[in-house]
Amino acid sequence: MRKLSLIALAAVAFLGITGSANAATAMLQTNDFVGISFWLVSMGMIATTVFFFAERNTVAASWRTSISVAGLVTGVAFIHYMYMREVWVTTGDTPTVYRYIDWLITVPLQMVEFYLILAAVRKVPTSIFWKLLIGSLVMLVGGYLGEAGFIQPFVGFVIGMAGWIYILFEIFSGEAGTMASKTGNRAMTTAFGAMRVIVTIGWAIYPLGYVFGYLTGGVDANALNIIYNLADFINKIAFGLVIWAAAMQNTRLSSR
Repeated sequence: MRKLSLIALAAVAFLGITGSANAATAMLQTNDFVGISFWLVSMGMIATTVFFFAERNTVAASWRTSISVAGLVTGVAFIHYMYMREVWVTTGDTPTVYRYIDWLITVPLQMVEFYLILAAVRKVPTSIFWKLLIGSLVMLVGGYLGEAGFIQPFVGFVIGMAGWIYILFEIFSGEAGTMASKTGNRAMTTAFGAMRVIVTIGWAIYPLGYVFGYLTGGVDANALNIIYNLADFINKIAFGLVIWAAAMQNTRLSSR
């Protein structure tokens, strides 16, 4: 019953939000591949949001916060993608502001997930939480200030890259990475490693997009939007599914 209630609640929210985007839906053209990509990512985000919250109570208690945060990430992304799709279909403009608003919420939550999955299997100092949170904010704020023209674009790029490099150091060689390698929990270690790959390879598309799409202007806006959309699809949905898989594996092991 609890699962059904959660699914029904999510469905109601979905219908309410999509009601505000009906006009954009009506104008979506069959050859508007950017608009179609916005739509596909939106549906993927809401589907995984319902899934994560429906599955939350099937995992061990220590993993439930991580699953809830994964659901928040895709849920927030879903709402922003509905607005971004409407902006694109209605005006043909790239919804940069909406992207950064989304990232300013979802990316710090994803960084906190490294702390949360560690905390699910062992005691972890809160310093890891703050390091990852602050690093993600530096990365995003620097990028936004540069792209929005509040500071010199190259300076914004350097600040954003510094934040990303700091995050990579922390999850590979820093306190978080060191603790992950010593937990002895195979499921958590596997998830942590997969999440690092996403943050390293999957997230590389964003600074590349900044360079070629904004600093040099060498990438078509249509192509850049499609690439960003597909990257968000993988970087948010796959990121959460990796955590869910680890939670399920740990739950099965603990129930034996």
